[in-house]
Amino acid sequence: MLTLVVGLLYLVSGRTVRTQDATGSRFVCNAIPPGAEPGCGYGPSGNRVQSSSSVEDELRNTIIQLRETILQQKETIVSQQGTIKELNSKLARCEAAADESSQGKSRGQGSRRKEYGKNTMGDLPRDPGETIDQLGKTMQSLKGRLENLEQQSLRLPSTNVSAGTVSALAPLPPELRELLRQRLGALETQLLRKVAELEEEKSQLYNDTAAHRQRTESALNSLLERITELEKSNNAFKSPEDFKVSLPLRTNYLYGRIKKSLPEMYAFTVCMWLKSSASPGIGTPFSYGVPGQANEIVLIEWGNNPIELLVNDKVAQLPLSVSDGRWHHICITWTTRDGFWEAYQDGERLGTGDNLAPWHPIKPGGVIILGQEQDIVGGRFDATQAFVGELSQFNMWDRVLRPVDIMGLANCSAYMPGNVVPWIDANVEVFGGASKAALEICEDRAFDS
Repeated sequence: MLTLVVGLLYLVSGRTVRTQDATGSRFVCNAIPPGAEPGCGYGPSGNRVQSSSSVEDELRNTIIQLRETILQQKETIVSQQGTIKELNSKLARCEAAADESSQGKSRGQGSRRKEYGKNTMGDLPRDPGETIDQLGKTMQSLKGRLENLEQQSLRLPSTNVSAGTVSALAPLPPELRELLRQRLGALETQLLRKVAELEEEKSQLYNDTAAHRQRTESALNSLLERITELEKSNNAFKSPEDFKVSLPLRTNYLYGRIKKSLPEMYAFTVCMWLKSSASPGIGTPFSYGVPGQANEIVLIEWGNNPIELLVNDKVAQLPLSVSDGRWHHICITWTTRDGFWEAYQDGERLGTGDNLAPWHPIKPGGVIILGQEQDIVGGRFDATQAFVGELSQFNMWDRVLRPVDIMGLANCSAYMPGNVVPWIDANVEVFGGASKAALEICEDRAFDS
């Protein structure tokens, strides 16, 4: 029978081949691998015919690999989720059994579960110290619970009891212990982070409090300094600023000295009341010298020259005239930006200019002399440059005053002492026969006019 079937197949195949040869075409039959697509060509060896380019094959292989990777990861995630659920149930059973074994009452289990479910990172006390103490106690409690679980798991016998009694625990498996340690470590990390945040908040509060305390103490010290100056001032003066300095002779030994020095400044305004009838020139109402530059700031009228302002030994001529024997209020402003200056007399701006020692900062730590020009810091005066007359209300600011402020000072409608050098009796010394006398400048000026 088998021989007959083989013979029939041979005859059919032979006819098919001959028919195909006659028509000029051939059909080749090849084995197809299991699960392959019937429409795709395969070679005699069962391998698929390379009908696509190498790039397409590479992309197809990459897609297949990605698909396999995604499936593997999905299986891993599902497996891990099951493991986590199992460990959670084991942890709950361990706690329940340990609690019932130690207390023997069902209410112990309820309190323990309430404590376990408590949110230890909820609302915290406002006081950082209390919060840190509470976090420390919580951490110790968690560690104690873990130790108790491990000890009880070792003490309890490995026996099974029927319903209504407690099912004793066998020693905790290593993976459960590791999970407990990991959770405890995570809680500890969270607690430490919260403690660090609270410490930073506490430090910030302390810094704010310290800054506020420093500002308060500074204000109180300024007030006390002002009170002390008032107490030490000459009782002959109604107010510590109501006085004048008289320099009646043109000598090199009559002068006044300001006890306070100047800080580094990038602008200034200096104002004063002057009264002089000296000729030729009223001399030097004031000068400021620093080491290395005796003419850091100078106001001078020498000989028949006009009044000049010197900054860093650079000169600008001012359109002022005050040698008529009457009181005049003068103000000079200057800024390092472009060396811009302004000159005011009796509240009116009479002149401006620039390029006077531009971009030069006024140096600190020098000496202010009233009535003399300095050739060295604090001395070596020249009698021909001495001021002859009276001056009062010498004030200095480290900024440029507004014209309205200067007008208020000139017409006695505003009182604004200098923030760098205020005119105060205790702040002015006189030497060589110069004197201080009481003066209410606005009343005396009204009398002169």
